[in-house]
Amino acid sequence: MKIQIPRGTQDILPGDVELWQYIERKARDLCKRYNYSEIRTPIFEHTEVFQRGVGDTTDIVQKEMYTFTDRGDRSLTLRPEGTASTVRSYVENKLFGSPSQPIKLYYIGPMFRYERPQSGRMRQFVQFGIEALGSNDPAIDAEVIALAMEFYRELGLSNLKLVINSLGDDESRQAHRNALIDHFKPRIGEFCSDCQSRLEKNPLRILDCKKDRDHELMGTAPSILNYLNEDSKAFFSKVQKYLTDMNISFEVDATLVRGLDYYNNTAFEIMIEGEGFGAITTLSGGGRYNGLAEELGGPETPGIGFALSIERLLMALKAQNVEIPVEQSIDCYIVAMGESAKDRAASLLFELRQAGLTAEKDYLDRKVKGQFKAADRLKAKYTAVIGDDELAANKINVKSMGTGDKEEVSLDQFANYMKEKAEEE
Repeated sequence: MKIQIPRGTQDILPGDVELWQYIERKARDLCKRYNYSEIRTPIFEHTEVFQRGVGDTTDIVQKEMYTFTDRGDRSLTLRPEGTASTVRSYVENKLFGSPSQPIKLYYIGPMFRYERPQSGRMRQFVQFGIEALGSNDPAIDAEVIALAMEFYRELGLSNLKLVINSLGDDESRQAHRNALIDHFKPRIGEFCSDCQSRLEKNPLRILDCKKDRDHELMGTAPSILNYLNEDSKAFFSKVQKYLTDMNISFEVDATLVRGLDYYNNTAFEIMIEGEGFGAITTLSGGGRYNGLAEELGGPETPGIGFALSIERLLMALKAQNVEIPVEQSIDCYIVAMGESAKDRAASLLFELRQAGLTAEKDYLDRKVKGQFKAADRLKAKYTAVIGDDELAANKINVKSMGTGDKEEVSLDQFANYMKEKAEEE
């Protein structure tokens, strides 16, 4: 039987993994500038974390989670998103007691959702996300959005579109909820079974339904913006002002509700416009989730964050022909001729690596011509040739593959010489 990779997953091989590493470095550098610290949570959690944190009425909890029972008869779930796990950790480790507030965190790691695999949508995918916990200042909403936009721009993406909305505070959401129930209830039988079950539990989710999105009642549904109380209006106005002050363009879309139950007040999505990206245009999204910490057993804690798929980001970069400056070369390749020279090459290679250089030698007993071909394939900046004669003279011949210049170097000074050359570039 031929063993193959599970459907909806992928192997990221050398040649491609460097792109991922570059993107992850960019994310970490940006988070450092914005004073966000990395958090690493378990890949699986108690199922209740997501049932309570993400919400029972979401597609994620109802249809997409990888859930299993362990030998202790505990229900565990592979994390489908990062926010609930991060907030669980925040509560469990009492980060709310830290004198440094708000707590600003980021994560990069695999998530798991059982859904139909397609381009840009995998069953195992990698998310980069940030969470800011402990502040109800609309300025931090703008900061979170700004960080997301800046990340895409620094990677070279263009034609970005930021869409924002307010889902209101509890009072506003309740008024809107009642209006939605009144709107959909007389004809709810025309909607899918999911929408019917959500009518009383969370009617806002109906607006996010993909099956019934063309139903005429969708276009005439009450807008949340008409039910915002004065506090919610003022909060949303402040977020817009801060974005305007940062010269970040945006559109207000009253139909934007996001797919998770925990959102309130600010919600946003970043999309990409233009040809070449296919049907999936949303790159990332996020919003404010005041109340999530309490749902997971913690004190009242305001929070806001976003998450993005690195797979979808790579699709966008490819669609816009953005070249990622990935270094795929080595500093030096040692070409050895003769058994004694081959033995000496092993220790020379070790010395180069100790000096902080990227170096390689032949391990397949290739002829000299084959070793030079291997050096070319690895895009070696220098080749260093050692044979019996060079070994006897305690010398090694170093050649710059860029200029063709050659120099004979003492074996004792070889590592230092190569280090100096690397520092000159």
